[in-house]
Amino acid sequence: MILTRRAALLGLGAAWSLGSASLAVAAPMEGAPRDQRFVVVMLRGALDGLSAVVPYGDRDLAGWRAPLLPAGVGQPGGMLDLGGFFGLHPALSGLHGLYEAGELLPVHAVAGGYRSRSHFEAQDYMESGTDHRLTSGWLNRVVGAMPRDPSQPDGDGLAVGLSMPLLLRGPAPVGAYAPAATQGPSPDLYARIAALNAQDRLTGPAIDHGLAARGFSSQLLGGGPAGIAGAGDRGKPNAFATLAQSAGHLLAAGQGPRIAALEIGGWDTHAAQKQRLTAPLSQLDSGLMALKDGLGGAWKDSVVLVMTEFGRTVRVNGTNGTDHGTATVAFLLGGRVAGGRVGGDWPGLSQSRLFENRDLAPTNDLRGLAKGVLATHLGLGPRALDAVFPDSRQISPVSGLIRA
Repeated sequence: MILTRRAALLGLGAAWSLGSASLAVAAPMEGAPRDQRFVVVMLRGALDGLSAVVPYGDRDLAGWRAPLLPAGVGQPGGMLDLGGFFGLHPALSGLHGLYEAGELLPVHAVAGGYRSRSHFEAQDYMESGTDHRLTSGWLNRVVGAMPRDPSQPDGDGLAVGLSMPLLLRGPAPVGAYAPAATQGPSPDLYARIAALNAQDRLTGPAIDHGLAARGFSSQLLGGGPAGIAGAGDRGKPNAFATLAQSAGHLLAAGQGPRIAALEIGGWDTHAAQKQRLTAPLSQLDSGLMALKDGLGGAWKDSVVLVMTEFGRTVRVNGTNGTDHGTATVAFLLGGRVAGGRVGGDWPGLSQSRLFENRDLAPTNDLRGLAKGVLATHLGLGPRALDAVFPDSRQISPVSGLIRA
């Protein structure tokens, strides 16, 4: 895939799609601080925040989900400590390095302003920035709230890929081009198909044979972690890391874009969650490190917001997975982030504190988190924030997220 410099500077400059990951970038802005970069990463499928940032200091945790817990802090393959109460999943070692450098701020018990356990509705609401679907996304409205560069009179946009996320859709005109062979079924989809047919004496062996002929391992056919990570893609780069590093290079260019959106799927862990979650977390971790590497010196002026549509149930289900929930964790990272701590108001996991007797209770609003970044990092005022997140005046920007 080739993205020309001119294409990157047009409107919502580009959207790339590769496997279950995609990238979109927005045009540069005149009048806004030219050094500031902002990236949003969407985790489609609902990340289990209690597994990504484990509240091991909560006395009720083990009673709810002992089968899902990683080894303890300090043990081989154990959690990475975040200050004595929370532990980072061991697959997130790169993020832990950022935490120790004061450049990672996990914020727990986060939810949007909606209460839906439907992936489709919740993703629309998350990208719209409201509790109902709009025809534009809140990140597109961020771009619209900032002055345009008069040296770029050609306002047309180009989307290179199969889709432009709702998050970045809006009034800016955007064309589309889908290069051949940039999107194909993910290894996770192949694994699900194999699992559904495993007991069928006719289709089961035929599918196994076909996947084996394409180079997929027996671990994929059995739903093991190596297969989910993409056993058929040995020697190929992590798609998310490839796109993230490309995004970093584009954002780092002197006249390049300043806003980007990436997404990565694979978080809907209804079964065998402990085994299945390691691969997407590793891909996320390596991708975010690739984004940092691509940004180079611009990392010091960057903020990345990682968000997902909702969390997952506190209780483990009958297949050692979790079902659709409410609150989860969000991550802020970057050279401008006031990190090295875990943010948010922790509600606790006692029976009486669960939301609707099943979920981590939401005590922090995702809109307030985003508003805090947009106000302090990009300089958006109250009127602009009201336009970005309609009907949310009661949600104040969270303070203390960004370094002075």
